[in-house]
Amino acid sequence: MLDESSILKAIDGKTKQMLIDMFAETPYRLCCTATPAPNDRTEIGNHSEFLGITKMADMLAMFFVHANKEMVTEVNGVVLRRKLGNDNGQEWRLKHHDEQPFYRWMASWAMSIRKPSDLGYSDDGFILPPLRVNPVWIDYDYVPDNQLVFIELGGLSGARAVRRETLQLRCETAAAIVNASDEQWIVWTGLNDESALMAKSIPDSVEVVGSDSPEEKATSIEAFQDGKHRVLVSKPSIAGFGMNFQNAHNQIFVGLSYSWEEWYQAVRRSYRFGQTKEVNIYVVLTEAEREIYDTILMKEKVASSMSEQLIEHVRRYEMDEIDGIDIGTFEYNEKTVRGDNYTAMLGDSAQRLAEIPSDSVDLSVYSPPFSQLYVYSATELDLGNCQNNEEFFTHYGFIIRELLRVTKPGRLTCVHTADIPAMASRDGYIGMKDFPGEVIKAYEANGWIYHGYAIVAKNPQAQAIRTHSKALLFVQVRKDSTASRPAILDRVLFFVKPGTNAVPVTPVQNGEMDNEKWIDWAGGIWTGISESDTLQYQAARDPNDELHLCPLQLGTIERCIKLYSNPGETVLTPFMGIGSEAYTALKLGRKAIGIELKPSYYSLAIRNLRAIEAEKKMPSLFDMLESESMAAD
Repeated sequence: MLDESSILKAIDGKTKQMLIDMFAETPYRLCCTATPAPNDRTEIGNHSEFLGITKMADMLAMFFVHANKEMVTEVNGVVLRRKLGNDNGQEWRLKHHDEQPFYRWMASWAMSIRKPSDLGYSDDGFILPPLRVNPVWIDYDYVPDNQLVFIELGGLSGARAVRRETLQLRCETAAAIVNASDEQWIVWTGLNDESALMAKSIPDSVEVVGSDSPEEKATSIEAFQDGKHRVLVSKPSIAGFGMNFQNAHNQIFVGLSYSWEEWYQAVRRSYRFGQTKEVNIYVVLTEAEREIYDTILMKEKVASSMSEQLIEHVRRYEMDEIDGIDIGTFEYNEKTVRGDNYTAMLGDSAQRLAEIPSDSVDLSVYSPPFSQLYVYSATELDLGNCQNNEEFFTHYGFIIRELLRVTKPGRLTCVHTADIPAMASRDGYIGMKDFPGEVIKAYEANGWIYHGYAIVAKNPQAQAIRTHSKALLFVQVRKDSTASRPAILDRVLFFVKPGTNAVPVTPVQNGEMDNEKWIDWAGGIWTGISESDTLQYQAARDPNDELHLCPLQLGTIERCIKLYSNPGETVLTPFMGIGSEAYTALKLGRKAIGIELKPSYYSLAIRNLRAIEAEKKMPSLFDMLESESMAAD
């Protein structure tokens, strides 16, 4: 049993990994914490990994996306968008359409209880007194070095700068508040100089610092708990976890950081069961730091919402668990929607490919899951839900063999691939893995003939913004270019089914290609394909829909279809996603068959396919003019 289990987040990665490895084979594991942070994805992911449920990386890929955190404000009539949280403004957030599955998944292994009534019992003796948060705003004209007048704080670097510049003023303000009272107080600081100055300014205080021995820290803290010292001065990182300070109901923060976890844990030292008095929290800040305060309040609302939803789901599903219903799985459904020129199948490709007749497909184009890099859903039917490379290619082999069966002799399949980054947390090293090479081996082992490949050129700056890779940043080149690398290039692999092609593919005669275009495409390096030319920008989508994790550029799909199929022929995609390949096939006058496992992607794909069919049916201006001319004759 791991008590005070929030330590799984608070400690460094090496010690956390030691705990996870040490108890990986322990059959029964229980984690307990009186102060969980339900909105902290690191704490949730580390608990899940420690308990053997799901790895952190898999949880993030399954339910979360990177998102820009902004706060919109108005200064002197000018609307400003300010990044929140850290200097690059990037944080993980829940995918909109995966909120309910995420809470259902959490409810399958976690319990969150705030008071006995959450489980249907009386709250007698467990009702917390009121909590009052009182910001104390200091009038100080702070202007950053790079601004003529104050516009925005500018992330962590700006927050550190203003905190150091106003240290004396904040400490004087905080000390005056504490010294005007004869009750016990906790003074939370963030800088060593703050801590020393506060201890000096408050006569009956005890200071606990990081350089104190464990015995010295324990002696000072216990003396404060026993009332021998009126005021405790320390940092949240030192005394903000695991302590019981119900003896004090007054706290003051001499400044604030962006860390909601640090704030939450520090406040909870006093505001916890056993506290009988109203808890007063004071926060001393300048007006320039208002965005930090607003960020903490925003995160507080998110935490409260997540806790409410988790408790609701625990209550809803606990009877299912008692009745022996597995609440950790996602219901599998099959459905088929047909249009004039498309068939869209909801379900597992390994199963639904069996419904397609042998030797009936002219071309297949698709992007497979990249081994265990991404997890698209929580079902074991998901090909991306594999523990290792060997397991992935074992399952992928079923798809490859079915594609061989349904493809006409002499016809092709086009497989979008790319190298996969190796991660220290998952692979034990940082580097690149040759995923395309492994796909080639798998196809050849299952009866296909390797036909070649094309490389899709990429913009390294655009890729750095999208993937947040330090290896592609200018700063890394200046710092140490040995850690820099080229952009990850798409490789479209071509494979042919053995046999003679009965119907020649003639793109030149079809008017879809000329000699110049053939020379360009046959060069093997496909340029001129915009990285933003993906389907989500081409069709309307519901506000709750997320972008597909790996949207394939429409220009790449178009080249495959024009090169290796004729108008009117059938194009198959076994991993349809939001419908990019099927959409492009219909747009180019082909028929399409698509299979998708995830209902949210399938639903958006149907809308996209219906949209392009409707668009194809609309008469052009030339058609209308011709119709009017015929009517006049």
